Amino acid sequence: MFTGIIEELGKIASLEKHASGAKIKISAKIVTENTNEGDSISVNGVCLTAINIKPDEFSADVSDETLDKSTLGQLKVGSAVNLERAVTPSTRLGGHIVQGHVDARGTFVSATRSGDFRTVRIAFPPEMAKYLIYKGSVTVEGISLTIADLKNDYFEIAVIPKTWETTNFSSLKNGDAVNLEADIIGKYVERILMHGKAQENSEGVTLEKLQKAGFI
Repeated sequence: MFTGIIEELGKIASLEKHASGAKIKISAKIVTENTNEGDSISVNGVCLTAINIKPDEFSADVSDETLDKSTLGQLKVGSAVNLERAVTPSTRLGGHIVQGHVDARGTFVSATRSGDFRTVRIAFPPEMAKYLIYKGSVTVEGISLTIADLKNDYFEIAVIPKTWETTNFSSLKNGDAVNLEADIIGKYVERILMHGKAQENSEGVTLEKLQKAGFI
């Protein structure tokens, strides 16, 4: 689990694709501290298992499923990536609950500057719409953000100077794909409602249903 508060901006040192996925090596110095083999690190919002950890780099294996669902397969040597270590019991939850399980790929549409601040517009696919709400939380490239404006096919976020300077937002270009993760609470609410409806429909004909329909 993560908070969406980026600890470090790393760089792709190498990316080797093979038949069943890929292996990536990432240059980093902060997230490798106190990190052991098998620990989780969020890379642009994707939860990966760290291996071959050194003081200035770590590696991770990436499955075909992850490459297909996220933007990791589009990265190149030198690409900037947002990094965050998994939370501990003493971690401050400065953002929101982030799993590192990407739901969809969106598109970086634009970044409009106003003084030191920027309004970033992100387009999202139709399947994400039901999880997004005005002033709600969303994760973009692993960054915990608040939706400042919401339309049918895009949302806008207000990006403070600190976030712009310390994440890969400043290196994104209009039209670039970005990883999106919806707030987990919305997913659980949807599941609970769907399960309840399925149970109700599976009960068949009941006295209560007949009364509601006016037969009794």
